[in-house]
Amino acid sequence: MEVIGRVFVVTGGGNGIGREVVLGLLARGARVAAVDVSEAALADTASIAGVGDRLSTHTVDITDRDAVLALPAAVQAAHGQVDGLLNVAGVIQPFVPFADLDNSQIERVLGVNFWGVVHTVQAFLPHLLERRDAAIVNVSSMGAFVPVPGQSVYGASKAAVMLLTEGLYAELRETSVAVTVVFPGGVATHIAENSGAALPSHDGAAAASVGSLTSAPDAARQIIEGLEDGSFRVVVGKDAKSLDRLSRLSPHRATDLVAKKMAALLG
Repeated sequence: MEVIGRVFVVTGGGNGIGREVVLGLLARGARVAAVDVSEAALADTASIAGVGDRLSTHTVDITDRDAVLALPAAVQAAHGQVDGLLNVAGVIQPFVPFADLDNSQIERVLGVNFWGVVHTVQAFLPHLLERRDAAIVNVSSMGAFVPVPGQSVYGASKAAVMLLTEGLYAELRETSVAVTVVFPGGVATHIAENSGAALPSHDGAAAASVGSLTSAPDAARQIIEGLEDGSFRVVVGKDAKSLDRLSRLSPHRATDLVAKKMAALLG
C-alpha cells in the first residue's frame, strides 16, 4: 500500500523498533498515532520527529482492553481515519528457566506480546475493513521458529502472534486488509532493560553469539517496506533468516544448536 497521506497506528512507538517505525512512516509522508505505555518515551519520540500534528501520541497500556477499545475514537479525532495498524510493542521475560518464573512474569509477557495484539486488532479491524486499502502488521520474533533457553514464555507468546497473524491473513484474503507478520532476529534495542530482564554483563558474548545485531532503523525500514509491498512474511536479519531455514529443514538440529549457543544464559 502507498504510505504517503495514510494514517497508521504504531504500538511500542516510544522506543526501539517502534520509534523507528514511527519516524520512518513520518519520513515517507504518513500521519502516525504512536502508542506506548510510557508518556515520557512518547514525548521523546515526538520531539525527535518534529512534525507537528502529523504525529499524535497516546499513552495506553495495551494489556488494558477497555483502554485499547477507546483508541480508535482518539486516533480518528486526531487524524480523521485509520488505514493501518502496526503492532511492534513487546517485552521479554527474565532469562531464567520456565520453572523459575512466577505467574505475574508469565502473565506480563503474554499480556503485552499476545493479548496486546489481540486487543488492538479487535479495536481497529472494524475500521480497517471500511477502508479501500488497509493493513495489519504484527511483529513476532525468530523466537517463534526455535526455542531459546530462558525465553520459553516469550517464544510461546511470539509463536501465538505468528499463528494469529497468519490466521488473520487467511480470513482476510478477500478483503481490503493486507496482513503481514514480521520475524526480527537480534536487533540493537533496549528491550531487555525496558522489560526488566537485562542480561548479566558476563552473558553479553553468549547473546551476541547467536548472530550479528540488526540496527533498529534498518529493522524498521524492512518492516515498512513489507507494509508497502503487502508482504505475507518479513524476516529481518541474517540470524533470523538462517534459523528460519534450519528450523524448516531440521527442527531438532535447530533447537539443539540454539540451546548450546545460549547455554551460558542459564549458567
